[in-house]
Amino acid sequence: MNKNIAWHEPQVSREMRETMNAHRSAVLWFTGLSGAGKSTLAHAVEERLHRMGVRTYVLDGDNVRHGLCGDLGFSDVARRENIRRIGEASKLFVDAGVVVLTAFISPFRSDREQVRKLLGDDFIEIFCNTPLEVCESRDVKGLYQRARAGEIKQFTGISSPYEVPENAEIYVNTGSLSLEESVQQVISYLSEKQLIKHSV
Repeated sequence: MNKNIAWHEPQVSREMRETMNAHRSAVLWFTGLSGAGKSTLAHAVEERLHRMGVRTYVLDGDNVRHGLCGDLGFSDVARRENIRRIGEASKLFVDAGVVVLTAFISPFRSDREQVRKLLGDDFIEIFCNTPLEVCESRDVKGLYQRARAGEIKQFTGISSPYEVPENAEIYVNTGSLSLEESVQQVISYLSEKQLIKHSV
C-alpha cells in the first residue's frame, strides 16, 4: 500500500443510509453459464425490488466490460481480475446502502469465494442452474456454436470450465422454472432473511 494514501472515514455511515432507505444493503451474486438467465433474472428481480421501494443497481457482465473492465480479455487471469474488480465495486455499493445485483458467469469457485470473503454476510450467491444444452438452445448470439467450431477460445462450458457453487444461498432452476417463479424464489429468500420487509 502506498504510504501517501490514507483511508478517510465518512461522515455518513452505511447504517445511516440503510436507516434512510428502510432496508439493508447486500450483493445478490447471480452466477451460471452463458444463457442460464443471469441477466434476465437479475433485471427482473431488480424491477420487483424497485416496485417495493428498494434502492438497487445491476452490474451486468457485458455492460461492465464496456467500461470498468474494458481493458480485460478472457484468459483465466483476466477473468479473475474482472471478478476482483466487481467484488470491490459491489462493496462500495453495499456501503452506499444499495442492493446491488451482479450478473457474471464468474466460472471459478475460488474467485467467488474471494468475493464472499470480502463481503461476508452481505454476499448472497444465486446459482442459475440450467443444463448446458438448454443454454445452447437459448444462444441467440451463436456464441456456443462459434466456441464449438473453435472460433472463440476459452469459452466457459465448452473449452473452459464452469465450477458449480458448493454453498450458494439460492439455487434457481432457471431451465425449468418460469421467470416469475424464479423471481419469487429470490424475493422470498430476501424476505425470509429480513433483508426486505415484505414481498409483493
